[in-house]
Amino acid sequence: MKNTKTLIPEGFTRRDAVKLCGLAAGILATGIPKSAFGANKKLKKTFPNESESRIAPLSTKDLSPECLKILARLPGKGLQGEGFPYNLLGILMYNPETLEPFLDYWVTSKAKMGLSVREQELVILRMAVLYRSEYVWKHHVKVGREFGVNDTELDAIRHGSYAAFSAARERAFLELTDAFMNERSLSPKLWNQTKDVLGAKDFVDLISLVSQYVLFALNNVCLQVQLEPGVADLPGIED
Repeated sequence: MKNTKTLIPEGFTRRDAVKLCGLAAGILATGIPKSAFGANKKLKKTFPNESESRIAPLSTKDLSPECLKILARLPGKGLQGEGFPYNLLGILMYNPETLEPFLDYWVTSKAKMGLSVREQELVILRMAVLYRSEYVWKHHVKVGREFGVNDTELDAIRHGSYAAFSAARERAFLELTDAFMNERSLSPKLWNQTKDVLGAKDFVDLISLVSQYVLFALNNVCLQVQLEPGVADLPGIED
């Protein structure tokens, strides 16, 4: 593999880059600038669009036993086996002090959130579209299908048109995700439309979920994390 050290400014380490993505995720947890999409809120290119990761992922063979136990609790099989996110985890491993507590928070959230796993996957897939992250999209197409997301629904998520979803909760989660990302706020109109559909815990958990995938998507997009062979041929955002 080509030496990637030349892509990092002198004095700026790989671990610094990972920390910067985490800091940016915290700052941008409620959205990204509208200007990133242009006047029509649409950005054509998807990521990664370079041939190699800007930071070489560490080997997940070096994950601690504690981290492996946490990851074994992930619901379903979509993120295990050939769907395991080796390359993204290999990036997050540059800061081992934050990796284990973050993984525990992330995996615990999947089991304890008010959103069902299917509802979480709808939101995550929409986050992938908004960030144009093929890495997040393809990994979660696999998980989403396991929890009943069909091709018609995937197309609806791609285009941000939610009539295909008969459940009011699912439409509400998707509409709120768009608002959090595109408007970085929640208008009185959308609040009034959704507050009788969702409970207080749902709003808090949705903001938490969106924030988690800001971190994942920023790492994937900014650091050009490459897709693993096991998911590379799955349908993409533009397919």
